Amino acid sequence: MAAGLPQGRYGRSRTADEAADRKLKIVGSVLCVVLLGVVGWFGYDYINGTKVSAEVIKFDVVSATAVEAHLEVRKDAGAKGYCTLRSQAESGAEVGRADFRFDQHEGRIDKVVTLRTTSRATSVELLGCHAD
Repeated sequence: MAAGLPQGRYGRSRTADEAADRKLKIVGSVLCVVLLGVVGWFGYDYINGTKVSAEVIKFDVVSATAVEAHLEVRKDAGAKGYCTLRSQAESGAEVGRADFRFDQHEGRIDKVVTLRTTSRATSVELLGCHAD
């Protein structure tokens, strides 16, 4: 009688190529999961990293050297930061730029700010807001 294992009882034996393929599939799966985790973390950080945002509701040219802008600022309660405004003349030249701080504890702030200009402005633009 033969002393070997019964044929087909324990499955077939793996070849070296099949074992290498299995290891590559495992390594590829792990790397894919890690990559998805990193991309997800960067996306979450990008979305939640924005703590101060605003928009110019309206603006009024009050004189040849000043513009009043109505800003609506949205931020995390307790966050501090600033928004940068720019005004331009009819020619497109920049005639004023300033940063306005928002240190209040409220999450939504409506404020009218005055931007000083070097000549008559025709527009006001929000360049961006940044948290401290």
